[in-house]
Amino acid sequence: MSDIQTEADIKLLVDTFYDKVNADALLAPVFNDVAHVDWPAHLPRMYDFWSGLLLHTTRYQGRPFLKHIPLPIGGTHFQRWLSLFLATVDDLFAGPVAELAKLRAGSIAQIFEARLRPNPLSIL
Repeated sequence: MSDIQTEADIKLLVDTFYDKVNADALLAPVFNDVAHVDWPAHLPRMYDFWSGLLLHTTRYQGRPFLKHIPLPIGGTHFQRWLSLFLATVDDLFAGPVAELAKLRAGSIAQIFEARLRPNPLSIL
């Protein structure tokens, strides 16, 4: 098994992961019925996003967190998302970039979940 090294590897990772998301009883409804994800547009953005994080390209220009604010998602969703992502990486790749992908995904899940959690100390 090889490491994540090329744009083709990024595409394989993203496509395989989102195939799992679309087959998942918890996540598929959020992506398809609530967010109404336009998959032909979304997938190339995800190739650019992960290529930037893992291959240091600069194509991705965006603010991914903002799209998640209106969604009815919480800890269970992020745990499932992360579980599917980690399993996808482990199924396809091995090496330092694969480990970085898993680390970055864990950080993303943790940060997004924390930012979406209502703050009981907020007076707004």
